[in-house]
Amino acid sequence: MKLGGVNRLRTRDRGWLRALTSVEGPADRWVCFPHSGGSAGTYRAWSSAMPANAQLLAVQYPGHADRMSEAPADSVAEIASRVAEELMRLEPAPCALFGHSLGALVAYETARVLQENGRPPRCLFVSGAPAPWHAGGGTTHRAGDDELWNALRDLGGIDPGIADDPELRDLLLPVLRSDITLNETYRPAPDPEPLHCEVRCYYNTEDPLVDGARLDAWAGVGDGRFSMRSWPGGHFRLLSDPAELIGDIAETLARSGAVR
Repeated sequence: MKLGGVNRLRTRDRGWLRALTSVEGPADRWVCFPHSGGSAGTYRAWSSAMPANAQLLAVQYPGHADRMSEAPADSVAEIASRVAEELMRLEPAPCALFGHSLGALVAYETARVLQENGRPPRCLFVSGAPAPWHAGGGTTHRAGDDELWNALRDLGGIDPGIADDPELRDLLLPVLRSDITLNETYRPAPDPEPLHCEVRCYYNTEDPLVDGARLDAWAGVGDGRFSMRSWPGGHFRLLSDPAELIGDIAETLARSGAVR
């Protein structure tokens, strides 16, 4: 998907991207994509553990947090094209994309759009998600409100402090259902060009949403180096305790030459 011309703009705290660190002329740029129901604030805790010369950006999906009044996106491809367009307005910097769960699919599609427009990422990091051609499907998005809420709570995706708050539940459920719909109705392009960047896949060994034995299929999205790493825990363990994950991303970037 080719995008329009690129302007030289600084990141602003609106639109699709939120700057979580203040770094002028970054040596590299980390762009993080939230899971279903997540927001840019999901990655705020990462800022204190970032390498000093790295910029941390997080994507804010419409319908979430400070964009709650906006209509949700219609597809993963729509989000990817809009995020890529905004990234290409920034001053060029080596770019690493990280996404968890739904965010992994959005990060992958964003990488494809960036590559098609001559700004490929240096690395793609994916977490807690099957490879694109194993993704999609499922009927959770059609479940009743109670069933959907309880399923997400059991996964650890609902803060226990709000799990029993009926007003917050009614506020959040439409957004959660929309995100899960994006995930379950996702279909990759039939014959995509391989990414020309390193791909690294993370997963948790007790995650009920992914089959660790099939995750090496992520190697097929690119023609560069591929690797995987696992940790014990459930679906959200990497986000609730991200220190090791951040360190691993930084080390991977350093080895690949993305951090200079």
